[in-house]
Amino acid sequence: MPGPRPAPEPTASEAAALRLAVDAAERVRGTTSPNPPVGAVILDESGAVVGVGATSPVGGPHAEVMALRAAGSRARGGTAVVTLEPCNHQGRTGPCALALIEAGVSRVLFAVDDPHPQAAGGAQTLRSAGVDVLSGFGARDVELGPLRAWLHRQRTGRSHVTWKFAASLDGRSAAADGTSQWITGPEARARVHRERAKLDAIVVGTGTVLADDPWLTARTPDGGLADHQPVRVVVGEREIPASARVLDDAAPTLVLRTRDPLEVVAALADLPDVLLEGGPHLAGAFLEAGLVDRILAFLSPVLLGAGAAAVEDAGVTNIAQALRFHRESVETLGPDLLLSLTPGDRGVGAEDENEDNSTNN
Repeated sequence: MPGPRPAPEPTASEAAALRLAVDAAERVRGTTSPNPPVGAVILDESGAVVGVGATSPVGGPHAEVMALRAAGSRARGGTAVVTLEPCNHQGRTGPCALALIEAGVSRVLFAVDDPHPQAAGGAQTLRSAGVDVLSGFGARDVELGPLRAWLHRQRTGRSHVTWKFAASLDGRSAAADGTSQWITGPEARARVHRERAKLDAIVVGTGTVLADDPWLTARTPDGGLADHQPVRVVVGEREIPASARVLDDAAPTLVLRTRDPLEVVAALADLPDVLLEGGPHLAGAFLEAGLVDRILAFLSPVLLGAGAAAVEDAGVTNIAQALRFHRESVETLGPDLLLSLTPGDRGVGAEDENEDNSTNN
């Protein structure tokens, strides 16, 4: 008996729809936990976009349902392009696979298989109903984009930790007198605030709070507070003053009386996307513990000659113990560079996996 026929390869309109779906998912990143930030696009029979949706905050409709609502009857006979396999279970909302079937969609393309055992299986349900299904479509863009942290949390059981730092060409995060503001330009600083507005948590040490009194909020270009604010997390054993800006009501704050990165990560287990903005010793502790999953390095074309290093005490005493990273991308932000890096092999000889993926912004 012949097996199911293979789904046709993606069309140009479906490729464009995937980009729309990724953008939709990125716009809701940080607002959907514990659910994943998913984007979905519905195309009618002619290939025209008739509905775009993204995951609502917890308890609300999923991306597919939002896109189907926008499309209405035009979804019948059309195509759904989704960043994650449509769910197959009844939770706070019904199965998205069933919603697509009931809407009369004839074809579904999705980027990433759902690793959650309760939600997985939507692809098979769709196929059993006679829907053409193509999986793995645009998987890399989604896995390195809006679903990066959520997938990491599903696969490892812990938060995805990104270490962000800004430094001069000689690796200084502050000048010899301790001043550190405006190492990078306005474009880089604006990028940081856009990233903060999509996070679940920002982590700093008590030393940073005492030295710099940071606010740790996500702000809009006009200086106002962004709609979404990550949890501000202060770690360390020193007391911080009640007047510290991180203790105001602009965003929630969690104070952890520990210096152990493992204890910090355990306390943040329900927050998938975590940004480490602490000082050089806190960064070193996380690096030594193997708890940095990505680095966002903002490099400014200035030389300071002296001052605090970006990282200290990372457990490296010789070149053979060097912590090496693979380059994901390089972007220009005004006069500055942004390197996105992921962990490589520890030791001499690790090479970049992706030599040709640099981009200019």
